[in-house]
Amino acid sequence: MLHQTKAETVSLNRSLGPFMLWGLGVGLVISGMYFGWNLGLEKGGTLGFAIATFFVIILYTTFTFSYTELACAIPKAGGAFDYAHKALGEKMGFVCGIAQIIEFVFAPPAIAAAIGAYFQIYFPSVPGILIAITAYVFFTALNIIGVKLAATFELFVTIFAVAELLLFAGVTLPHFQAANFTKNAFPNGYAGIFASIPFAIWFFLAIEGLANLAEETVDPDKNIKKGFGWALFTLVALCILTFVSAVGVDGWERIVYTPTGEPSDSPLPLALSVIVGNNNLLYHLLIGIGLMGLVASFHGIILAAGRATFEFGRVGYFPAILGKLHPVRKTPAVALVVNMLVGIVALLTGKTGEIITIACMGALSLYIISMFSLFALRRNYPDMPRPFKVPLYPAFPAIALVIALVAFIAVCIYNPGLTLIYFGILCFTYVGYFWFLKRSQTR
Repeated sequence: MLHQTKAETVSLNRSLGPFMLWGLGVGLVISGMYFGWNLGLEKGGTLGFAIATFFVIILYTTFTFSYTELACAIPKAGGAFDYAHKALGEKMGFVCGIAQIIEFVFAPPAIAAAIGAYFQIYFPSVPGILIAITAYVFFTALNIIGVKLAATFELFVTIFAVAELLLFAGVTLPHFQAANFTKNAFPNGYAGIFASIPFAIWFFLAIEGLANLAEETVDPDKNIKKGFGWALFTLVALCILTFVSAVGVDGWERIVYTPTGEPSDSPLPLALSVIVGNNNLLYHLLIGIGLMGLVASFHGIILAAGRATFEFGRVGYFPAILGKLHPVRKTPAVALVVNMLVGIVALLTGKTGEIITIACMGALSLYIISMFSLFALRRNYPDMPRPFKVPLYPAFPAIALVIALVAFIAVCIYNPGLTLIYFGILCFTYVGYFWFLKRSQTR
């Protein structure tokens, strides 16, 4: 096929081992522990958001095991796009690939906004937007320099970010009060469960980006499953620990709203300030190291997004220039820069909650199509080499598929305007390729 021939001419270097993959897997997600999830408490309250998070943990557990089978069987930089393309054909492959790109391109602007918010605690005179854009330029450049350097940096900041969450829990848990979980615990009734789903997903969103690094992994048959497994276990433990310790200090309102009543992008400092005040060493330590958690995810998703966009260019779904590697660094430099420019435009809207929701729509679309792909590959390619097989098949992928479908429908119902924007992007890119770019390629 034309797509395969093109892809074979451009290859990424293999340099990532299992420990690096653990760092990348946790790093892709860990910013979700530091901000964003708290906005779901406003919609669901403690109880509603806890129920949503419970089902999201089930979703990610079953999905990650299922997705690991796909990643080990088809270790390509396009991740979900490559799986859907083989299993469901060109058109569904394209839709899945666009959903993946939307997720990976829209998640970093939300994280960049949080980086600016955390940084402004120390330097209130510096505009947060300037800090966010500077972070975009710096970490895009770091990714262009080389994947080994980028992964080493990611591992370093991830270890610090995990340690800081453990320190935060160690300081706050002695002040935990069960009564804080019952205060205004269900403000919007059952509807709040569904409205808070995107923010529960934010706890884990982008772990699937680890699969996009399979082409740069040493011995992917063995190391991809180790990276996914270790990362998932770490993230589930941190999610539960962070949720319980932050809310248990003084109720959910304390970590959602600033003293002026505005929604906050920095919930953990708000919780810690109840215990130690705003001038304590621990408070400033949390902010300083907490920035590393945001940086880890910001940097990691930029890395994965570059691979997803690069793969689309490499196989001809996007303009060919996006599928070019830097002649010296062998990294997808053009794809990284284009993603950065789109992300900065989204960042300038200042709509963190809305950006998170659109990223979640892309993620849920990816999860749904990927599970259909898994079933199709099992049926149509029974003899395909599968170094790892999902346990309890077909139960695990079926559970992931059902929860993802319910979550996607709920997110669309509670965000009609953003749903139009999301499907507008899907339709625009679909028509752009199948009506224009593909026709020009066949002439």
